[in-house]
Amino acid sequence: MVNKMQIGITKFPGTNNEQDVKRILDDLGVKNELIYPNDIRKMEEMDSLVLAGGFSYGDYLRPGIIAVQSPIIENLHAYVETERFVIGICNGFQMLCEASLLPGVLSTNSSTKFISDWVNIKTIDTKSPLLRGMEDKILKIPIAHFEGRYYNTSDEIKKLISENQIAFKYCSKDGEISSENNPNGSVESIAGITNSKGNILGMMPHPERASFDYLGSEDGKIIFENLIEELKC
Repeated sequence: MVNKMQIGITKFPGTNNEQDVKRILDDLGVKNELIYPNDIRKMEEMDSLVLAGGFSYGDYLRPGIIAVQSPIIENLHAYVETERFVIGICNGFQMLCEASLLPGVLSTNSSTKFISDWVNIKTIDTKSPLLRGMEDKILKIPIAHFEGRYYNTSDEIKKLISENQIAFKYCSKDGEISSENNPNGSVESIAGITNSKGNILGMMPHPERASFDYLGSEDGKIIFENLIEELKC
């Protein structure tokens, strides 16, 4: 195991990606543990958290809104103030936005259909330590969502740009950013963002599902490797 660091992986009723996250963390030799909605004590023991994807509470009302009423998400504001890292993947990204830990909302795909497919995303900003060494890097990573279209006001988008908080944009395999390569209609083709401090990353694509060659890509592994390197510091 890597030192004595521990990474918590959230598990809500209806989520289904926690074992995928666990698989890559196990492979990288990091101690990890599932964190359930009421387990604040165990959450506080973790050096970092990954909010795993899926359909928490069946995505009733809207994705993530019921999960953010849980004790662990209610305490997440205090958790990130300690400058610990949090990665929210798919439904986890939706939770971070619903909890106002990241700006914007995730709405219904422009196609109004569930999308499960491989996409390419380009790293836009490398200010966050979680994106270290990834400048302009193109990643082949899958998406699986019905409500993944990122939206924010034009003023807020300008703020994200000026503060270098746009982490990823959907693109072609050659890095071209265009409406044709935007699978869900996200404003500015945004696939992931960070907070201003860079210790929170939210993204709709699933890096945990692109961390082994046998899955079709291991491009997502670098995000977890960067997290681990930061926890070593």
